[in-house]
Amino acid sequence: MTQSSQLTAKILIEALPYIKQFHGKTIVIKYGGNAMIDDELKSSFARDVVLLKLVGLNPVVVHGGGPQISSTLEKLGIESSFVDGLRVTSQETVNVVEMVLGGSVNKEIVSLINSHGGKAVGLTGKDGNLIRASKIDAKEDIGFVGKVDKINPALVRHLEQDNFIPVIAPIGVGDDGETYNINADSVAGAIAAELQAEKLILMTNTPGVLDKDKQLLTGLDGKQVAGLIEDGTIVGGMMPKVECGLTAIRHGVKTAHIIDGRVDHALLLEVMTDSGVGTLIRN
Repeated sequence: MTQSSQLTAKILIEALPYIKQFHGKTIVIKYGGNAMIDDELKSSFARDVVLLKLVGLNPVVVHGGGPQISSTLEKLGIESSFVDGLRVTSQETVNVVEMVLGGSVNKEIVSLINSHGGKAVGLTGKDGNLIRASKIDAKEDIGFVGKVDKINPALVRHLEQDNFIPVIAPIGVGDDGETYNINADSVAGAIAAELQAEKLILMTNTPGVLDKDKQLLTGLDGKQVAGLIEDGTIVGGMMPKVECGLTAIRHGVKTAHIIDGRVDHALLLEVMTDSGVGTLIRN
């Protein structure tokens, strides 16, 4: 046996206890960042999702699409503006958001997963009243930007039982049928909590939570995370991701993971290996 073959066998054996532990369990994956833009990383992600499904896990994908929305708005001559990191979303803008997220971006992900042997189905929050939403509380009126009020998981559960992979665009529907653009991390966290998922995985363009010496931190509990926020270690764009993970855990999700989507097969490495590639947060 060659050294390469021995290494392959070792990797497969390392994955075995994780396959057994997570068989039949749901994992919710927020897909975004460079992994949605780079062609090789897109293919890597799709293969990872299909493999997880084939070995008995139930992956549920929630995706973003901010750069694609901005690009389309620019082509249409619609100005983009932001308040506290949130896109100001007029009626005209939310129509474009729905077209991009629920249309081109969602269907590209579905098609890619299917091309690697999966059975993916694209959804938005309007399908089966999956994501009920209302206007977010903000300092000023930023239009149709929403927050999750309720997740109705029946459709996702039916798809899981029939071995489909749900791919969900973060678009919610209001009481009067209004369309709301919602932060994808928040949607992923809410869906993970409602499904009582084993894991919530947030893909980013950073290695995870880093200490002040830029070393990766993992195996963090709520108390440790609070300390890192208090001493200024966790700041900026990492803050909402960490808070999303903590909220999901408080509502029954076993673990939350913040992983580097720029790493090839990051999803598989995080779920199926001892070392992982990101920050794990637990109760």
